[in-house]
Parts: sequence; structure tokens; C-alpha cells
Amino acid sequence: MKLSCVGVIGLLGLASAAGAAEAQNVAALEPATRSPVFMRIFGNAQPPYGFVRFCDGQPDDCAGGQEGNDARFSATPERLSELDEVNRAVNKAVEPATDLEVYGVNELWTLPESKGDCEDFALLKRRVLMERGWPASALLLTVVRDEKNEGHAILTARTSQGDFVLDNKTDDVRIWNKTPYHFVMRQSYINPRVWVSLDPSDAATPSSLAGVQANREKE
Repeated sequence: MKLSCVGVIGLLGLASAAGAAEAQNVAALEPATRSPVFMRIFGNAQPPYGFVRFCDGQPDDCAGGQEGNDARFSATPERLSELDEVNRAVNKAVEPATDLEVYGVNELWTLPESKGDCEDFALLKRRVLMERGWPASALLLTVVRDEKNEGHAILTARTSQGDFVLDNKTDDVRIWNKTPYHFVMRQSYINPRVWVSLDPSDAATPSSLAGVQANREKE
């Protein structure tokens, strides 16, 4: 099953377009009523095929990591507010569209020009936050199943106060266990090119959900 979301992205400087008055302070969000606030890892997972191709073309966006250091990024109120600001700015600036509509292919992970789908939103939010000083190890692309049991991509911010979700479906930044999603897999904070399973029922992520296809699509 490929990711079925729609979304897209624009300029890398657009995060500054959202005024502080418009941003909801993430630090003021209601604490999660379910525990834990940190995601648990259940082994390795096969990276989405579209992600692998993206890294081949954009290696700088797939560099970094936190080898040998399990420390989480310090979630000051100012930093948490940045999550909200960037999430809202990207969601506002982007026109949702499928890869087929924009690029003529079923699956393409990219930093969009003006349109894109869910993984493109996540990629742009990650890039903008990294330009603001967030480390790559704290910004993890994540695949979930949504309310319709369809594949969906989001960005997870791994912080000292919990794992927060930036989602093109909502302007609200939420702690991961306050979302309606079933979490499947995400990037490793140690190596961005490696993915780990978040699903306790799966020893390994099914290749179909990971976006791996027997026959590669022609570009």
C-alpha cells in the first residue's frame, strides 16, 4: 500500500511568514493522558522506496544523526513554539496535490515547488526546522496508518518533553499518543537513512506498507 495522502510545499523561508501572534504555543498543549509520551522502537524496518530515492538525490537532507548519544533535544518553550509556527506556515503555504497530479508518477518524495503530498510537507518542515537550528536527530520522518487505515506521512519532533507530531492534516501540533493514528515506522535518530518499526505487532514492516514495489515506476 502506497501513501495515499495529499499535500505539497513551497519556499524554504516561508516559516517566517507565520507571525508569532498566529502561532499556538506548543508548550501550552494539554499533557498526554496516555503514556508513554515517547515512542517505543520494535526493531528495524525497511525504508520507504520513495525516501531512498529522495536521499539519492538529496544526500544533505539525509545526513546527520546522533551516534552513541541517546539524549533528546531540549524542548524549551521557544523551541516548541517553533514547531507550531513552522507546521502552520507550511500547511498554509502549500496546495495539496498528489504526486500523480504534480509529477505524473504515483510516488515521489521531494521538496516541492508549490504543490505536493504528505511526505513533501514533512520534508519541507524538517528542512525549515533544521535551518532554524534543530538537529537532524530530533526531526524524524514517520509513516502511520490514518483514520481510514491508509498510509500517511508526518514529521515527528523527538524532544525532552515527548514526541510531537507535525501533520499536514491539522495545524495543531500534538503529542504522538494524542493522535488518531497507528504508528508504523520512522527514521532512526542515530542514522537518518535507517528506519525503525513502531508497531509492536510486526516483527518487520510489510514491504507493501514501506512503499517498496516489485516493479519500479517509470519516471
